Amino acid sequence: MKELLLVRHAKSSWANPGQDDFDRPLNDRGQKDAPMMAQRMIQRGVSINGIITSTALRAITTARFFAIENSIAEKDIIKHEFLYHAPPERFVKAILQIPDTITTAAIFAHNPGITDFVNQLTEARIDDMPTCCVFAIKLNTDSWKDFSKAKKEFWFADWPKRL
Repeated sequence: MKELLLVRHAKSSWANPGQDDFDRPLNDRGQKDAPMMAQRMIQRGVSINGIITSTALRAITTARFFAIENSIAEKDIIKHEFLYHAPPERFVKAILQIPDTITTAAIFAHNPGITDFVNQLTEARIDDMPTCCVFAIKLNTDSWKDFSKAKKEFWFADWPKRL
């Protein structure tokens, strides 16, 4: 059994309108929401042992908060530039590369692709993943390489303003 969490990056800053989108940092709310959501996963009993992220600053920063809560070293965070504004098929590409030693993986990326992708996985639907939303599924497989044919079961969805 494998567990997959798909996480939209936390709220980013638009304080510098001329800044390149790729380099936008988290704003104050994002800096609070990311560690809070990482802690909520721990409180749920979710123990992430693999983190995969877009290389955009806001995604990497969000992923780092989850890495800290799960005692994952910075050097062990898997970074894929192709997850920046990725369409659904790129998420599959990233999943197929996850080492089988990872049982619970979290992928950090962007809308609209992440919402499109999660809506293809199970019968559960989400109209628009809010910032720092976690959409989790369980996979009936022992290998990430079998992702496409594995039975997928919706586990939960959670986001900062849900409570």
